[in-house]
Amino acid sequence: MDEVMKHHLQTDWNCERVKVSDVARKFIFKLECHIFLGIENQGKIDKLRKGIEEVTDGMHSVPLDVPGSAFRRAIKASKLMREEFEEMIRQRKIVCLDSPSGKDFISHALQATDDNGQPFNEADIASHLLGALQAAYGTLHHTITNIMMYLTEHPDVYSSVLREQKEIARLKKSKDRLSWEDLRKMKYSWNVACEALRLKSPALGGFKEAITDVDYGGYTVPQGWMMHWNAYATHMNPEYFPNPEKFDPSRFQGDGPSSYTFVPFGGGAHMCPGYEYARLAICIFLHNVVTKFR
Repeated sequence: MDEVMKHHLQTDWNCERVKVSDVARKFIFKLECHIFLGIENQGKIDKLRKGIEEVTDGMHSVPLDVPGSAFRRAIKASKLMREEFEEMIRQRKIVCLDSPSGKDFISHALQATDDNGQPFNEADIASHLLGALQAAYGTLHHTITNIMMYLTEHPDVYSSVLREQKEIARLKKSKDRLSWEDLRKMKYSWNVACEALRLKSPALGGFKEAITDVDYGGYTVPQGWMMHWNAYATHMNPEYFPNPEKFDPSRFQGDGPSSYTFVPFGGGAHMCPGYEYARLAICIFLHNVVTKFR
């Protein structure tokens, strides 16, 4: 992941000023293609990124399947991307027969089996790939953009992040990659990211099914009903976060907020499986940017 970021800096940060939202989009999708698909070809990456953006736009549009609508474009892009993924999977099957040690998601998925011991078919793997790419892409590049905005608005916070990251860089040789130990040291930087996620959570919330009748706030939610939990309402509750509109990374020092009050990734047994991936991507981006640019 660190190598992908360093290459991204060399190829996409070649001017005095850059637009964070644009370069964050490029970095996150390049990283996804490296980890999930095992591809490095920039032309193919750009083609897939256009498709994933059309899918994302369609998910947030009026669901009218008519010519020219964002919803129709999303359906078309989704179909084309699945076909592209299935072709990649077929090609990877041949490679895996000779060398089953691939590190990307496709290679691992081809070696995995379901609960009955049967391998996953190409269509299932392609659908999982599309879901994973879409879920990580929009949420992560928006979060990185918001973090950089808050660092600009709060020079004291920026100085603390810079100090932490420079200390990590000082102990490494210039060409050394970030290690797990380095990432564990980025405690304040991650606190900053968490506060950005609290104030501007990329996920509106999620759905939970009541497994029994639930009484809450004077209302009864019958068993089997679906409930929507809203992340923003929880994050802006002064009972959990005093002065909730203030940007204050110190909220996450020590034990941090109480359980189930900070929920940009959900919580419990079905917490977002991308939590750790998001933490790594954000911290690696921050380290490379703040230690090399102002």
